[in-house]
Amino acid sequence: MSTQQVSMLFLALASISLLAFAAGGLARRLRQPPVIGEVLLGVLLGPTLLNGAISSTLFPEDIRPFLTALANIGVALFMFAVGAELEAGLMRGRRVVAGTVAVGSIALPFLLGTLLALYLFDRHPTDDRTGFVLFMGAAMSVTAFPVLARILTDRGMQRTWLGTVALACAAIDDVLAWTLLAVVVAMSGAGTGSQWLLLLFVPYVVLMLTVVRPLLRRLLEHRRLAGPGSPAAMVVTLAGLLGSAAFTEWIGLHFIFGAFVFGAVMPRGTGRGEAPDVTGQVRERISALNDFLLLPMFFIVAGLKVDLSGMNGTDLVELGLILTIAVGGKFVGAFVAARAAGMKNRPASALAVLMNTRGLTELIILTVGLQLGALDGELYSVMVVMALVTTAMTGPLLHLIYPVPPAPAPSTPAAVPPAGRTGAGQETS
Repeated sequence: MSTQQVSMLFLALASISLLAFAAGGLARRLRQPPVIGEVLLGVLLGPTLLNGAISSTLFPEDIRPFLTALANIGVALFMFAVGAELEAGLMRGRRVVAGTVAVGSIALPFLLGTLLALYLFDRHPTDDRTGFVLFMGAAMSVTAFPVLARILTDRGMQRTWLGTVALACAAIDDVLAWTLLAVVVAMSGAGTGSQWLLLLFVPYVVLMLTVVRPLLRRLLEHRRLAGPGSPAAMVVTLAGLLGSAAFTEWIGLHFIFGAFVFGAVMPRGTGRGEAPDVTGQVRERISALNDFLLLPMFFIVAGLKVDLSGMNGTDLVELGLILTIAVGGKFVGAFVAARAAGMKNRPASALAVLMNTRGLTELIILTVGLQLGALDGELYSVMVVMALVTTAMTGPLLHLIYPVPPAPAPSTPAAVPPAGRTGAGQETS
């Protein structure tokens, strides 16, 4: 790198950190998740306004590869955190309703998304029709677990019956959505590895569960690693997640899968006696830098690829169709499944609204689709708008359904509260 490139890169990083912090703060004041403000910032800094003059000044072409590299690290760290936040305990006492709603909230939007893809293919042709159809189905099926958790926490609902069921549904939804995306990536043949290398994914997952997870538990419970703020625990975790990400990228899958799987196999509640949860500590320390620099950089890089300046009537019709299927498919699928599991209309409606939260998870999937060639620039831009709209509407709609946060859940909640009770998850319809 030349001296000028180094100077411009540091100035770009400083600008991203400050602007993203301000945009996230503005979003909070409007009772929206910070991700809304940060993604909008990326879009506004891109070619949508002033024909890209702002982005060309702040982020010259010769430093964008470095920004992209740092953004990829941010995405890998984020996917690790998503995997590490998945808790099997969320399913306790809620397996039936959570599993039913999760499957319903994926199956219907996936089906509708594939049908829409058949209609859109003529205007957005790709080399792989099947890959395009499957990708659109997967993109319509996403629920963002981290953003949903933040919305529930801001409303004080994370420990209510409805809140824990929503988190359980989103956790299952996340796993199923990433699995669908892995299938699309594998079928696209766009990875760097040979096709036969994809066969290594199954033994890789088995190895992670049977060997790596127990080994990590023993390492992180060691008294020299389990101390508060242990640098050794951080190094072990970072080396493991980056190595796992490198492996899945090498075999032809995207690096996000390796980071996610490593987070998912991290042991929970490590530490002996009164020792702190080392996994939780490491996750928080990783997120501290990531949330204020690397992830905002991903928003900027993603936003630079969004161009809404040339949208015409046909594009608006496509946006309307995409929003209708994305919102309607998720809501109807989740609502019908929740009612089938025994929930009343009001909590079922709230749960269906929460399942429409897409946020950063959707943006990552869309970026992967753009890299694979499953999306062209026009459709990518429209899908980003869909991700913003569906995430922004969650809070206001949830407030209409639940103007007052529900009461805390009982210590041992049932999958569905008994008939006749009125509480956090079971109101009179």
